Amino acid sequence: MTDEQWMRQVLHLAKKGRGRTSPNPLVGALVVKGGNVVGQGYHARAGEPHAEILALQQAGEKARGATLYINLEPCTHYGRTPPCAPKVIEAQVRKAVIGMEDPNPFVRGKGIESLRQAGLSVRMGVLEKECQTVNEAFCKYIIKKQPFVILKVASTLDGKIATQRGDSKWITGEKSRRFVHRLRDQVDGVLVGIGTVLRDDPLLTARIRGGRDPYRIVLDSRLRIQEGARVFGEDPSRVILCTTKEGSKDKIERLGKRGVHILILDKKQQRVDLNACLKRLGAMGIMTLLVEGGSGVNGSFLGERLVDKFYFFFSPKWIGDQEAFGIFGGHGIKDLQEGVTLKDVRARKVGEDFLLEGYVVKGSDPCSQGL
Repeated sequence: MTDEQWMRQVLHLAKKGRGRTSPNPLVGALVVKGGNVVGQGYHARAGEPHAEILALQQAGEKARGATLYINLEPCTHYGRTPPCAPKVIEAQVRKAVIGMEDPNPFVRGKGIESLRQAGLSVRMGVLEKECQTVNEAFCKYIIKKQPFVILKVASTLDGKIATQRGDSKWITGEKSRRFVHRLRDQVDGVLVGIGTVLRDDPLLTARIRGGRDPYRIVLDSRLRIQEGARVFGEDPSRVILCTTKEGSKDKIERLGKRGVHILILDKKQQRVDLNACLKRLGAMGIMTLLVEGGSGVNGSFLGERLVDKFYFFFSPKWIGDQEAFGIFGGHGIKDLQEGVTLKDVRARKVGEDFLLEGYVVKGSDPCSQGL
């Protein structure tokens, strides 16, 4: 097998930790000797052993003279676990094949250099683009200290997310809804606006077998949320309310006693300041954020160029009412030159619906930018 083929297996392992490793990256590792896998592992969750350590432990003495395949450069610093690069050297592997450098400024290039100085043969950049995509959220988070923002929209073909009376159940089909629940399982937080909570009273949970519920995050500048809202569920400590000084102090105190996290933020254009919100969420360890807001929230995130990735579900339905809720609220743009440009857009069918997914063009790519 080629290095590229082994690396694809590594990435398959890495993805097994999706939604469980934040704020750490997704990492898989293989130890290969004589064309056979003698050790493998992946990082399952933050605080537990890293992928290469598990693979080397499984390989034991067979690691000597073998090749280590790993999608991310071994770390050189102490975090919740000891550094991995020295362990790779101690195992006396002959060669390391690495997908990408670690974008963490405290690590970048140091792990690779330590392996080379110890006499290991190192090949870099194998399936680099694929490796960067797997850890796109980590790249942004570790550099900018803000969550990777994914915008999810479910719309009719004429761009409506609800009728003028607010009816939105169900615009998309069952398979699309299951897709969204899997997304929720893989992110750290799901965010909506208070309008969605007051109108739909959503749970915002991942209702799939073995699913893990993300933090439920509500933008509520005046703290209008009902204290019996379903979003609080059985564990209010998994709810984050983003409000301003306009919120009732008594209500803040009552909700705080229930374990709800309450972030008091500045206002911007009569709404919660989204940049300040993202910074605070990043400080809490929210690395991936799924925005499922209504028109106003969608428009604000897009207007401030805060969206990184998008999933647009289009149902083969038509509302045909200009008073119905559109995908994006707000004033939009006046000059086409200011429009948001998308890239790497893919289209596919999900059940009866059509899914467009891709990225928003930004000034730089955190995974590949030089530091």
